[in-house]
Amino acid sequence: MTTKALEGRVAVITGASRGLGRAMALELGAAGAKLALVGRDLAKLDETAAAARKAGAEAATFIADVTNEAQVRALEEAVRARYGHVDILINNAGMNIRKPLVEYTLDEWNTVLDTNLTSVFLITRSFIPMMRGRGYGRILNLASIMGHVALPGRTAYAASKAALLGVTRALAQELAEDGITVVSISPGPFATEINDALINNPELNKQFMSNVPLGRWGKAEEIGKLALYLCSDDAGFITGSDVLIDGGWTSR
Repeated sequence: MTTKALEGRVAVITGASRGLGRAMALELGAAGAKLALVGRDLAKLDETAAAARKAGAEAATFIADVTNEAQVRALEEAVRARYGHVDILINNAGMNIRKPLVEYTLDEWNTVLDTNLTSVFLITRSFIPMMRGRGYGRILNLASIMGHVALPGRTAYAASKAALLGVTRALAQELAEDGITVVSISPGPFATEINDALINNPELNKQFMSNVPLGRWGKAEEIGKLALYLCSDDAGFITGSDVLIDGGWTSR
């Protein structure tokens, strides 16, 4: 893969303000992609954009609630006005509410499903037209090992991530003739802010790591490098697949 493997490509990344979204944005930007960074926290988005620009990338920030149809349509128009087209879409925005199912309210259930699943429908539906007709395109959906295995208190999250695997397979077939590949990434435990409560609790951390043969938390940059490969020309024959990056958790 060349140093500037994505030179001239335009990448839209949701949830780009922190964690895995930020890591993927920085890797793609360093490889030459022009970045459209999407999120709700402007200050954090600006930090990601500043880091990307420092490394020589072009980066613009866009505030949007990706569960809101009107805001997604407005985002589509804003990105079109700025870049004219899109080559890469990374659906990374997500959230989790950890509690037993019987304690869930319907609003909480809908919040998890809307953020993790419905947003992918809204965003992807809006940006596919800008990706067609270019002979190249990449859509990455951030799923989770919780789409393959599960833990107590993760019912809504597991449901949303398992559904993303089906979305990925079906959409890959719909878009194949356009040269657009669709791949999901299923991360295991990564050392990001969303997992701070587990990382900083010695007992819970030990229990969690007992599931990981490699015995450590993943590093955000490892997801970034995987995303870069999947967006490159080298990965042009990979579509409809799910890539597990979990330290061996699901091999048990």
